[in-house]
Amino acid sequence: MKYIVTLIISFTLSFASLDEINSFEASFTQSVTDSNNKVLSYSGSIMAKKPQNVVWDYAKPIKKNVYINTQSVTIIEPEIEQVIIKQIESSFNFFNMIQNAKLVKEDTFIAKYKESIFTITTKNNYIKSISYIDEFENKVMIVFDNQKQNEHINSNVFIPKIPSDFDIIED
Repeated sequence: MKYIVTLIISFTLSFASLDEINSFEASFTQSVTDSNNKVLSYSGSIMAKKPQNVVWDYAKPIKKNVYINTQSVTIIEPEIEQVIIKQIESSFNFFNMIQNAKLVKEDTFIAKYKESIFTITTKNNYIKSISYIDEFENKVMIVFDNQKQNEHINSNVFIPKIPSDFDIIED
């Protein structure tokens, strides 16, 4: 799961023009569909900046902030006053992989990493969606709107702001 989250974030950051995008901001809707066709939906916003600084701000159905950098993932869950910090163990070279993504039809690309296949759609050189099957055989679709790329993002937004009274779990 760790490498999939990292891969998706990095994909969002890097894919729109392959080598030319340095930052990415968007609102997103994420749907996860299980084998019984039950759908869970999430929404929020994302900010990402090379080399691998990302913040996913989930707004619905619950508030959650996910910070990712080259060393760790920090998940802040305000409703349960908890923070989970996980070290990233994967050493894959994302940028080499993304440069090898294959165009399968207009505005649709396929990228492979380990056992996962990611379908990326673009529109007007912006990432429109990313879909894949997760490790639990759920269908995941992330749709982006209000995309901005290559605009300045202050690096301070990628530093987790952990309230002092939250429980911290390090994995």
